Amino acid sequence: MMSLAPHKGRLLVAEPSILNDSSFNRSVILLTEHTPENSIGFILNKPLSYTLNDLIPEIDCDFTIYQGGPVEQDNLYFIHQIPEHIPNSIEVGNGIFWGGNFESLTDLLNDNKIDSSSIRFFLGYSGWSQNQLAEELGSNSWFCIENSYANILKEENNSFWKNHLLELGGKYKLWANAPSDPKLN
Repeated sequence: MMSLAPHKGRLLVAEPSILNDSSFNRSVILLTEHTPENSIGFILNKPLSYTLNDLIPEIDCDFTIYQGGPVEQDNLYFIHQIPEHIPNSIEVGNGIFWGGNFESLTDLLNDNKIDSSSIRFFLGYSGWSQNQLAEELGSNSWFCIENSYANILKEENNSFWKNHLLELGGKYKLWANAPSDPKLN
């Protein structure tokens, strides 16, 4: 598999070789920023047992919160597909936007004007300093692919990582079907 260069809007898929990393094992990450100085993204396939209302009682919404990554896990972040309703959103690519005016978002959520398939919330983010992501790609911790999904926010969490490995075939097919804990094999 020829990995693409990292770029804002692309996906990082964890290689099976990072099995012992509890944060990133079996992760698929959307890169929301990639510059010569740093990279930032959010893990798309690790839902937590919290809802938005659990974290912010003033918001009457039961959307699931996801583990975004190991950095700043006490902060809430969001990506979405509705920039026309959330001012100051930053375009990531392929119809996905990052952040925006939280007061506007709160009003929309409390008025039930947002569907869960158009937004996703995260505690924390995944971040890399200058050259760190390049080094991890070079050591086969990740492979980088295009985000070819019409709406990546609708993807099934349990099989997201596995499906990417199955598409690659070869040795990846074996890893895709392995149990998440090899000791259970």
